[in-house]
Amino acid sequence: MTQDPARTQRSEGIPLGRIGGVPVTLAWSWFIIAAAIVFLFGPRVAGAVPGLGTAAAYAVALGYALLLLFSVLVHELAHALTARAWNWPTPRIVLTLWGGHTQFGDVRATPGKSLVVALAGPAANFLLALGGLGLLVFLEPGTVAWLLADIFVWANFLVAVFNVLPGLPLDGGRIVETIVWKATGSQDRGTLAAGWAGRVIAAALAAAIILPPFLQGRTPDFGLLLITALVSGFLWMGAGASISNARMRMRLPSVSAAALMEPAVQVPAPTPVAGLREAAAGGPETPIVLTAPTGQPEAVVDPGALVAVPEHLAAHTPASAVARALAPGAYIPDAASGQELIAYLSKLEGSEYAVINREGAVVGLLRQDTVVAAITGRTRNRRP
Repeated sequence: MTQDPARTQRSEGIPLGRIGGVPVTLAWSWFIIAAAIVFLFGPRVAGAVPGLGTAAAYAVALGYALLLLFSVLVHELAHALTARAWNWPTPRIVLTLWGGHTQFGDVRATPGKSLVVALAGPAANFLLALGGLGLLVFLEPGTVAWLLADIFVWANFLVAVFNVLPGLPLDGGRIVETIVWKATGSQDRGTLAAGWAGRVIAAALAAAIILPPFLQGRTPDFGLLLITALVSGFLWMGAGASISNARMRMRLPSVSAAALMEPAVQVPAPTPVAGLREAAAGGPETPIVLTAPTGQPEAVVDPGALVAVPEHLAAHTPASAVARALAPGAYIPDAASGQELIAYLSKLEGSEYAVINREGAVVGLLRQDTVVAAITGRTRNRRP
């Protein structure tokens, strides 16, 4: 279950270095929105600035895409640096197709701090918009510089306003989360409510854009329909992810190694197959865990392989011949539960883990898919 952070960062996109100690990654998906901006705004720039030329117009449109990228970066840095003020670990910032997101490590948040961190991003965009307005005063209308500054102002203003709408995954969703969190004492219930508020916003946005033209007997603009579908779809999926994550975290307290493990039998590794069959007398479905002379779990017997050994060879066939090795250190205490259990498993390789009691004896076998099923609420695939 462990992952290489450097490999994960490279797979997400292009590393841009560190700003304020926070790694920044440009996601591959960003190039899609950049291409769309150049394609859509290139002709409009050519019409707004006569005599500019087609190539130069598309270059200006690319400049707009880069200014938008800068605005998103400032937005995410505002989140990250505000979080750093409370010593929240910030693994990285990822600039994506829809804007960006800032990832945080395990934090001890409070409703107030969570809200301040969330609203720091829109506040930064408001400040950028005000700075752009101040710059417009010194620029000549109709020039390329004035056009870029004007677009920069409107983009930051709209990003700020859009992000304070009260529903996740938008920053304003933290407002709803904070209110419910304060009222119930549960951040997860707050996240759940904010996720449903985000879905309401997604549906309302789609209805507000699509329904009026139909009610007036007009055909909606295809480009506007496409953008609305993309934005509403993004909000709906982001809200759904927030709802799923909240439900998952709410299940964590009831997830424990002792409750999820399959009771197992501990047998010394040098035992021959005949001895394993005696140990499995309680039932073929009972897992058998082989242990080293030190008592450390090292392998799990394969029931199919155990049955396949001919009777006349059972006394001389070593247990290792019918077992699959556990990953190094793949054992956990039976008392592990909730976030502690997930933290244990995140550091271990493999998909099977021996469960040991306080005395160090093996009492069970825990499978990764069982834990995932318990957390997600899905039914685990039955094993043969």
